[in-house]
Amino acid sequence: MRETFVATTTELLAEDPRTALVLADISADAFQPAMRRHPDRVLNVGIREQLMTGVAGGLALTGLRPFVHSYAPFVVDRAYEQIKLDLGHQDAGAVLVSIGASYDGAASGYTHQSPGDVELLDTLEGWTVHVPGHRDEVPPLLREAARHDDRVYVRLSLQENQHAYADSTRLCVIRRGGPLIVAVGPMLDPVLEATRDLDVTVAYTNTPRPLDAEGLRALAEGEVVMVEPYLSGTSARQVAEALGGRPHRVLHLGVGREEVRRYGSWQDHARAHGLDAAGLRGPISEFLW
Repeated sequence: MRETFVATTTELLAEDPRTALVLADISADAFQPAMRRHPDRVLNVGIREQLMTGVAGGLALTGLRPFVHSYAPFVVDRAYEQIKLDLGHQDAGAVLVSIGASYDGAASGYTHQSPGDVELLDTLEGWTVHVPGHRDEVPPLLREAARHDDRVYVRLSLQENQHAYADSTRLCVIRRGGPLIVAVGPMLDPVLEATRDLDVTVAYTNTPRPLDAEGLRALAEGEVVMVEPYLSGTSARQVAEALGGRPHRVLHLGVGREEVRRYGSWQDHARAHGLDAAGLRGPISEFLW
């Protein structure tokens, strides 16, 4: 997904003079050709993530469409105050593009992990959040984000599904059956594997914000399981609001609130948090039956 982001953003910089890119050293080497061609619109501020976000806010106020890029804990957690003030309070738009997801950077320790990034952005208004499940979903999401001036977060990951889905901003039904399971981004393949012989409806989205409330109401018939690649329960409020006024039960599965104080790979951490197929199977079966 990271290489696809670099290629697509490089194309956007060449095609649209409104597009700008602000970096804080991460991926600067990959964008060297674009930086040479567009030195006035590709800026590397060094390891200063708060400044990166402030610069993006200023560029947006001049009419440019800034893309901002780093690891998730640096672009969201570390720069949260600037996101709140320099973008949100100024009503300025930008496209934040992160790598690292919740624990892709597990080998680098907890400094490179951000399971709470989407929950942090949920404290602010007006953010669209994309969590692509396949590299081929990345270009159309980025190109759509370049066309307007709203605030957008694109969360890239190493983990991806086997297939891409062209239009999954709304809930896309992958398998029809009984109770509803909603898989966000790269959680689709583990959910499909975990429920391969169960009578369930599996729906997919790569745009959890805004959550497709209309689609959720149309598909939910009592029980709902939300499987997300960030903190468990992040979408509890959105689901409750969507299903308000009708009887329902919800199980939220995601990254656990207890920190895994070990290094390893993203696969190791997925197992530790019960987000691989084997780990999902038990809670889903117990909840639904």
